Amino acid sequence: MSRRLQLPALSVIALVLSPTPLVQGTDLRGFTAASAATQVDWENRFRAIPDPARIRAALQHLSARPHHVGSPYGKANAEWLRDQFTSYGWEAKIEEYRVLFPTPKERRVELLEPVKYVARLEEPVIPGDPSTSQRAEQLPTYNSYSGEGDVTAPLVYVNYGVPADYEELERRGISVRGAIVIARYGGSWRGIKPKLAAEKGAVGCIIYSDPRDDGYAQGEVYPAGPWRPREGVQRGSVLDLPVAPGDPLTVGTGATPDAARIDRAAATTIMKIPVLPISYGDAQPLLSALGGAVVPEGWRGALPITYRTGPGPARVRLKAEFHWNLTPVYNVVATLRGSDFPDEWVVRGNHHDAWVNGAEDPVAGMVAELEEARALGELVKQGWRPRRTIVYTAWDAEEPALLGSTEWAEHHAAELRQKAVLYLNTDGNGRGYLGAGGSHSLERMLNQVARSVEDPESRVTVWKRQQAARIRFGTPGQRREARERGDLRIDALGSGSDFTPFLQHLGIATLNVGFGGEDGGGIYHSIYDTFAWFTRFSDTSFVYGRALAQVAGTLVMRTANADLLPHEFGALAETARGYVGELKALREEVAGRIAEVNRQLDDGVLAATADPKRPEKLPTREAPALHLNFAALDNATESLSRAAARFERAYAAALGRGVDRATAAAVNAMLRDAERTLTSDQGLPRRPWYRHLLYAPGYYTGYGVKTMPAAREAIEQRAWGEAETEMGRVAEALARTAAHVERIAERLER
Repeated sequence: MSRRLQLPALSVIALVLSPTPLVQGTDLRGFTAASAATQVDWENRFRAIPDPARIRAALQHLSARPHHVGSPYGKANAEWLRDQFTSYGWEAKIEEYRVLFPTPKERRVELLEPVKYVARLEEPVIPGDPSTSQRAEQLPTYNSYSGEGDVTAPLVYVNYGVPADYEELERRGISVRGAIVIARYGGSWRGIKPKLAAEKGAVGCIIYSDPRDDGYAQGEVYPAGPWRPREGVQRGSVLDLPVAPGDPLTVGTGATPDAARIDRAAATTIMKIPVLPISYGDAQPLLSALGGAVVPEGWRGALPITYRTGPGPARVRLKAEFHWNLTPVYNVVATLRGSDFPDEWVVRGNHHDAWVNGAEDPVAGMVAELEEARALGELVKQGWRPRRTIVYTAWDAEEPALLGSTEWAEHHAAELRQKAVLYLNTDGNGRGYLGAGGSHSLERMLNQVARSVEDPESRVTVWKRQQAARIRFGTPGQRREARERGDLRIDALGSGSDFTPFLQHLGIATLNVGFGGEDGGGIYHSIYDTFAWFTRFSDTSFVYGRALAQVAGTLVMRTANADLLPHEFGALAETARGYVGELKALREEVAGRIAEVNRQLDDGVLAATADPKRPEKLPTREAPALHLNFAALDNATESLSRAAARFERAYAAALGRGVDRATAAAVNAMLRDAERTLTSDQGLPRRPWYRHLLYAPGYYTGYGVKTMPAAREAIEQRAWGEAETEMGRVAEALARTAAHVERIAERLER
């Protein structure tokens, strides 16, 4: 589901980098000197096993036919994956759930005025790519969890359909009430577009892919190049993911066959208006028929037309009806039991379902995980055993709304809270640079592992190549930090992939990794994401599949066998301090905007330039921004910083002298619970399923993360009282984390 990091090529800078020896020393986070030497030996053996040829063969098999949730080949793939894990020596099974999954009954987009045009709503077969011709098995182009309806209304172009775009329309006196909006993909997650449109009074939403973003303006289109062809369409879910992922009828509860379900009419995360995606080939006649004002420059796509806002004279009919079926979900769960701490789990996952054939998304990530499992099985045959239990998962139904992972996590929530010490996620893979996000207490371990894996093309470490990308493409501050800071920062996680229930609902320390940046293309969620496309335009030699297996497998091995779990809290404290600084800057920015509008109202500037025909569009005077007290947040981040420093001293000393089993068990249990101190059982305002107070998808961004989300969004909405309350809750969470880290340090000191 998620889109990976995309960066320009680093070919020039890669040539001037001198080779850097891979890290082979004993300074491994969480290991004593004696155990580190053994660990390095096993890791080196592990990284020699993954085979690009096997990865290629597995990708070809899994992407051979369409395999969306509920499809025959989806079930066959789950059974094949289970059998592969079993052949590698794992205990493997399929866990089944039942989820609401709509499929199209009728779809129609039709331009009625000023001319007639009926959208094709179909992607043509590409000669030379046999996968595109599997019509009977392909899901048609649609958005799952759209509302139903048959509506006819004027059309309004809303650019990306994000809040800033509606503010621009309002400034121009343009309303979408009673209209059908047409928005281009990009700028936010697709589900935000109909969500905002409905809030603004629209009766329907059409989403199209503009060639400016992923079509011919970027390069040659498929099959001549990797970009989206004229009739290519991006499928995808529009469930209200920022409110809650997973089955909309069983929010918070695993969707087992006998689970209690609410009526569909009561499901709050299903969109209320009909939504359909179309190609830029189908969009051009609709957009060409629009009158009204010419759009701002930043709203203009690459179609050979004059982009106008409307409304009128274009009048459109939009119809969407669905089959609302309970559909089986097949999660594959494979286990290697730990020798010393079997009740501590390292959980690893990638999804196996796709919108169509899904070679890049998700199969390129799934086959790397599968090759990791094979390599770990080979190590077991050589005498290696994980100290902690390793659980490898292949999730079903991720594409519609993170269904497989969410239902499993909700179903096993109590056990996961007691046992899971890490959730490691991937979601597809490509060619380029290592991207990583997750819990900042794991930043140090991620950096150490990235220094131990070789980039297959530049022959420096994947860490060094990632550093080079930041130096070349970052802002001045980012470039300076990449040169001077010991570790590269990892990203905060929003949503859009299977890490969401583990990190943001259960509070389990999480990482999400993958390669990308040199494999740009426009086949996302289309029938063109095939084995043929992937082997021509992405990781053509499958060496980045091997690199992903090496990175992810090393992370798993290091966590599974560490004497003490490899957490480090200095990066968390530093990152939290940065988030507080961003809140302060945001408050000043909002206060400045309010003051400027009020000043212009007082001076009569806005009245003099307002449209006399629309006096109601003149902004009203707003109360000045209230002062916010950041003292509690500042104090909490300072406390966490001090606790992190004390923990580091105690942690290093304990590993230096050796750690007895009882101390290790006690400390590891406390480290397992550290991430959960940043959560609240109350959850976020208006979306209690999300419990993490540092990381969440933005209410109006979807995949995109909002850090300290409740406080940040309250400031953005000028809800000053709520901002104070939510800042207080974040401060309490950080203080709670600081106290917890102090207790861990004290236990180590004893």
